[in-house]
Parts: sequence; structure tokens; C-alpha cells
Amino acid sequence: MTASRLDAAPSVSEHLKQVPAAVRPTIQAARRTIKAIAPNATEISYRSQPPRSKSAMWKIIRYALDGADVAGIGTFATYASLYFYRGRELEDASGLLEGGGKDMRFIRLRSPADAEAVATKRIVRKAFTLG
Repeated sequence: MTASRLDAAPSVSEHLKQVPAAVRPTIQAARRTIKAIAPNATEISYRSQPPRSKSAMWKIIRYALDGADVAGIGTFATYASLYFYRGRELEDASGLLEGGGKDMRFIRLRSPADAEAVATKRIVRKAFTLG
């Protein structure tokens, strides 16, 4: 194996094979939501492995627009997370956004329906409008 292959991030499909089966449909729904709203966004696979701890998020994919990271999808053992790099700037009348970090916020996705909900789509649209 060449050094460049060793440094390459696993493909999204390789990551999905390792995701817990119960969470996989939710991640796939989140991907569909983002791709439908931001078809020009670049999908970038993280260079990561499943975490050793069940309480740690495994970041799988991030989406960039014009070189700037906008959103990402990660997973825990029992649910997925849709996170936004400029989440603090997003208006959220629905109360879905969680987190209190300097910039990032996230939505907890417990089912594919959560990823496809109108309120989730509204937030994703706003995030990609911010760029």
C-alpha cells in the first residue's frame, strides 16, 4: 500500500459499513437532506475510526461550500448528530439546536424522520445560506 493511500480518509461508504446498523438509516437520511438542500456542497469523509468510548461522537462526514465547512454528520451508538460549524449564528425557533460551544451547535437525530423533518431542513437551509 502506498503512503498516499495510508493517509487517505476512508470513503463514506466504508464508514457507513462500520456504523451501528440501528443508526445507519438515520445517517443516510441526514445525507439525503443535506444533498437535496445543498447539491453543490462538497462531501468530505473524515479520516477517523469508531471511538473507543460510547460517549464520544464519531465524526463521519463534513460538508463544505466554497471551501468553508458548513455542516457535518457524526454518530454515537444509539443516535446520529447533525452539527453546524456556525451554529451559534443560526436562528432556531424550533428549539432543535443544542450545544453551548463558542460556535458549533447540533441537532440530535434519533430516527430518519428527525433528519427529514421540516424544522431540520429549515436549519440546514439557513446554515448553507450562511456559507
